[in-house]
Amino acid sequence: MNADRLLGHYERIADAPDAIARLRRFILDLAVRGKLVPQDPKDEPAAELLKRIAAEKARLVKAGEIKKPKALPEMLDDEPPFLLPPKWRWSQIAEIGIINPRNDAPEDLTASFVPMRMIPAGYGLENQHQSRPWAEIKKGYTHFAEGDVGLAKITPCFENGKSTVFRELTGELGSGTTELHIVRPLFVNPDYTIVFLKCPHFIETGIPRMTGTAGQKRVPIEYFANSPFPLPPLAEQHRIVAKVDELMALCDRLEKARAEREATRDRMATASLIRLNDPDPDPVVFRNQAAFAIENLTPLTTRRDQIKALRQTILNLAVRGKLVPQDPNDEPASEFLKRIAVEKARRAKTGEVREKAPILSVRPFESDSPIPAAWASVKLVELSNIVMGQSPSGETYNTDGEGVPLINGPVEFSDGPFGLTVANQYTTAPTKVCDKGDFLMCVRGSTTGRSNIAAFDACIGRGVAAIQPLFGDGFVRLFLWSMRKRIINMGRGVAFPSITRKQLENLLVPRKGSHPSPSSTASSPKSMN
Repeated sequence: MNADRLLGHYERIADAPDAIARLRRFILDLAVRGKLVPQDPKDEPAAELLKRIAAEKARLVKAGEIKKPKALPEMLDDEPPFLLPPKWRWSQIAEIGIINPRNDAPEDLTASFVPMRMIPAGYGLENQHQSRPWAEIKKGYTHFAEGDVGLAKITPCFENGKSTVFRELTGELGSGTTELHIVRPLFVNPDYTIVFLKCPHFIETGIPRMTGTAGQKRVPIEYFANSPFPLPPLAEQHRIVAKVDELMALCDRLEKARAEREATRDRMATASLIRLNDPDPDPVVFRNQAAFAIENLTPLTTRRDQIKALRQTILNLAVRGKLVPQDPNDEPASEFLKRIAVEKARRAKTGEVREKAPILSVRPFESDSPIPAAWASVKLVELSNIVMGQSPSGETYNTDGEGVPLINGPVEFSDGPFGLTVANQYTTAPTKVCDKGDFLMCVRGSTTGRSNIAAFDACIGRGVAAIQPLFGDGFVRLFLWSMRKRIINMGRGVAFPSITRKQLENLLVPRKGSHPSPSSTASSPKSMN
């Protein structure tokens, strides 16, 4: 595989957030399948290499340098994980090296100590180490020596690919974290062994074989030592490692180039949105900036965070009267507010809502951005019914679906704005209630300001407020979503962030006029809990 083919694969996945990481895994996968470099008919077959390894092990046993290895379990030749080139052989890590060797050295020798944090996850990165007297680190730790290969066996280190060839060790030996499996390869390139240990096949096959409790799962020694190992001829091992190094270096360059492109994209996107959010722009400049943003929408919004910023900008433009043209034939907001006052008085008289003070005269909107001349601002309480939640008694809770759904705090809220609430609890004694379609907001704790739409009628707990526009007014929702940061800041400045009913009631909402009368757009009456 050459650089041109690699770039071809890169172009197909370049828009994915993890494009380079996927490309690196693809390279490692090709390497252990014999598809990265061409085979050479002059290479010594891997079968001969296995014979020389076996002879070397026998010599070491006879010399008393190692114990006699345990018999290896048989591999099922009729069910190999994948097909190998003709001169390759399926082997096992325990067959091609010595598992978990021990070091014998003078206690006053200065050696290397390697904790887990000094073992790299990425390919081509060297381990770090600390120099310590051998007497301090020879007991209670995993032993290894120069050129040995170590694999992190505990979650999440194994899944992340933490493994290394130990090099540049002080005194050429060391010890380290007990969460390692070690192999000392014999006549096998240790860097090819690392290619295998970091490849997707080995890691993905090993994950379901991990044992232990959640957060403390480990790869068993049997999987490390005895799982099928694709062994190429020694000469091809060296060619594979050289090609992997070459292609990984190319990935490094692609990653750097992508980071530079992303930085440029970020600057362009940020600058465009800042100009669109200019509180009082020149009309011609604003039109040009809006046209530029629309024409370049796709390249400027490839990531979720960029889309989120664009969505917020759209909401800000909507509530500032800059999203659609103003129609001089529209009814002024001041007239609309008069009709709201009449409708509220009627509902108060029939007991549908509690009577409130009359709407104040038009006041400036609390924003750095002016609103259109025909618009006005009005307190949120004049446009909406606000219900502050109250948690029911704990003994009424259940998860069996008995009673009504309970939305009792921030766990049911996303970082919106257009999500729907979910509930995983129910209560048989509902207190404050909301209706399906109500605008719900967290008003207590670290998630203050998060909001969602009620997907069903429910009971709301103490950390939740329901805002019910009295006239089916979707503009109120847009306003509340656009004001999320300001609403969050309202709850700060105290040890436990919270927003009060009064703060919500006094939020000034910019309001445009409307052709239909309130009675024609009114939703069903809401009870004033």
